[in-house]
Amino acid sequence: MENIDESSMQDLLKWLISVDRRLILMEAMKKHTVVKASDIAHETGRSTQNISHALKELEDKQLVECLTPGKNTWKKYILTDLGKELLKELDGKFF
Repeated sequence: MENIDESSMQDLLKWLISVDRRLILMEAMKKHTVVKASDIAHETGRSTQNISHALKELEDKQLVECLTPGKNTWKKYILTDLGKELLKELDGKFF
């Protein structure tokens, strides 16, 4: 796992919880090892575009990794080690 200090971890947590779609996505990732935007959108009542945007944001922060980067649709994502650490921090506090 990428070394990250406590201050950076807290900054990432604040960034995650500042937008509800990110928090919704992280909560959904708790239940699924591999996710697709359309599946999470269906489960949460959000638009696929909204969840896709959240996945892209988390991917940019290296919290999720796309397993199918060559595809334009039906992309599958998993949490990175950093994403798993943040999920542990969120669990019980925010969901």
